[in-house]
Amino acid sequence: MITTSGLALQYGKRVLFSGVNITFTQGNCYGVIGANGSGKSTFLKILSGEIESTRGEVFVTPGERISVLKQDQFAFDEYTVLTTVILGHKRLYDLIKEKEAVYAKPDFTEADGIHASELEGEFDSLGGWNADSDAVKLLDNLGIPEELRDVEMRHLEGGQKFRVLLAQALFGNPDILLLDEPTNNLDVESAMWLEDFLIDFPNISIVVSHDRHFLDKVCTHIVDIDFGAVQLFPGNYSFWMQSSQLALRQKTETNKKMMDKRKELMEFIARFSANASKARQATSRKKSLEKLVLEDIKPSSRKYPYINFEYEKETGNNILSLNALSASQGGEELFKDVTLTINRNDKVALVGYNDLAKTALFRILMKEIQPEKGSFIWGISTKVSYYPKDNTGFFDSDMNLIDWLSQYSDNNLETYLRGFLGRMLFSGDEALKKVNVLSGGEKVRCMLSRMMLAKGNVLLLDEPTNHLDLESITSLNEGLVKFKGPLIFSSHDHELIQTVANRIIEITPKGFIDRADTTYDEYLTNPAIAERRKRLYP
Repeated sequence: MITTSGLALQYGKRVLFSGVNITFTQGNCYGVIGANGSGKSTFLKILSGEIESTRGEVFVTPGERISVLKQDQFAFDEYTVLTTVILGHKRLYDLIKEKEAVYAKPDFTEADGIHASELEGEFDSLGGWNADSDAVKLLDNLGIPEELRDVEMRHLEGGQKFRVLLAQALFGNPDILLLDEPTNNLDVESAMWLEDFLIDFPNISIVVSHDRHFLDKVCTHIVDIDFGAVQLFPGNYSFWMQSSQLALRQKTETNKKMMDKRKELMEFIARFSANASKARQATSRKKSLEKLVLEDIKPSSRKYPYINFEYEKETGNNILSLNALSASQGGEELFKDVTLTINRNDKVALVGYNDLAKTALFRILMKEIQPEKGSFIWGISTKVSYYPKDNTGFFDSDMNLIDWLSQYSDNNLETYLRGFLGRMLFSGDEALKKVNVLSGGEKVRCMLSRMMLAKGNVLLLDEPTNHLDLESITSLNEGLVKFKGPLIFSSHDHELIQTVANRIIEITPKGFIDRADTTYDEYLTNPAIAERRKRLYP
């Protein structure tokens, strides 16, 4: 068990949070959410003891081991991959080294024998005999091939290092597991495996993530950091979001009778408590929700941008045709002989292991680069609005936001532009910020504003959720669901693909898979598709 008492963190006059009293209990998974900069990662660092709080204390049950997903990818460069994983259980690793030192003594004494016996007993109690096999299994499940096990970490790529460090955090059945953005750099299969791992994890897990699908799958509780307070809510992310928005709406409806409010909320709680797919998580959530009272549901003060894509003229039936399109980069084949027809009702999700391949295809379709071979043609009635993955070139100026946005608007009245920016959460003096000092998430909201003003009847979006907080991702998701025209997008956000796409196209070096009228979950769990995917990757 891990408990906080009166926890507070303050930098100068800025208070991130204060008066935090939370008890994390065994068998539960807690998702930590909050706006960018609210202190989610810092909160995990306080729980782990990496940094100290301004006030208050953290209590951990004596003897329990905390394991943390390390963020420093260079800290273990001199160790092999397998050793790095085992270092996740420091006491076990120290026992291994101490045993080796004792047995290596040239003048092995009776006292050394007694000491070695003691070491062997503790080694056995910690599962030491299975350490190598357990570490190998974790590496396999996270996509680290056998040939890398004895390679030093400094020779690995950044994404591979992250997976090894994740395996390190999961190693040895820790009592308390702290994970900050654990799905970053994971392919679909590895992310699904991690979901199942955490669902079955018997101890305490606390995770920070922007992945709504992940939070919904694994979390029994949500820890919300919001305007200086940290509150604990039962249920997963969707329950927290929907109930808090419902409470906020009811708070503003002053004429509605209290009994009507109570009835609506209790029906919502009852409906949601019965909606879970995994037995352990379902039981834990249901027990928590059964204890929930009306007063426990608080309105959220989070703000959601207004994202709505409109167009002036509908497309015809012919949207886009690709004929034997191929591309490579640096001698590496990205995709080959892609032949497709995109129709007016298609909501296409481009998926695949290689993000460079998807970005290259988008850039070819926007005529930014040339294909290696093949051709494509857009329908004559199409007007494309494009969100590029790399937006740095758009913000290389000292213009303020109003002037920047006016470049892309037919209506240059300041009142109109300010109103538009306000809906995208740039109100008041925020609209006068210089664009070259914007954060990553602010730049994305600006690029989405640019797209909305373009009023294209076809949307192309390459990884639009990167850098966005959960509120902006939710708004973008809703905006794409409401969009009536065709769209093609790539994303690592499972929920976005699941709820928006009606056609999945996977791009591989050897070819492509095209499945219409299927959801993303159906695509991933179809055995025939899984077998074909294996054959299409080198």
